[in-house]
Amino acid sequence: MESKLVAIATDDSGQVAPHAGRALLWHVYKITEGDSHPELAWEIRLTESGCLHEWHVSDSPERHPLHAVDVAIAGSAGDGVIRRLAERGTELITAAEIAPLMALTDYLDGTLAPGVPHEEQHCLNPQQRAERMA
Repeated sequence: MESKLVAIATDDSGQVAPHAGRALLWHVYKITEGDSHPELAWEIRLTESGCLHEWHVSDSPERHPLHAVDVAIAGSAGDGVIRRLAERGTELITAAEIAPLMALTDYLDGTLAPGVPHEEQHCLNPQQRAERMA
């Protein structure tokens, strides 16, 4: 039986994180073909300096922990980080669904609605966002 790993970005409230680049917590599910109950395999906890945005904008990014998964799901993501993850075999897709398990179910059913378009403001860290709004 073939299996794959699917990571879902979650925010502090437990919903699908609105932006992949700043997501610090990813729940990783093991999906086995023919199994209707995905299994939570582990969590990936990132630091601010290890988030996808910081990895993506670095001069020479090394492998990222999300390269261990086949698919990553978040509310939005920029084309650049989507492309960079894909270079090493990780597909990053966006989701309109905010409930993580429903997003996973919709992905598995092929009915996952795409998330919102990428906005630069989502790439900013919380301090930068506050400074821009002041």
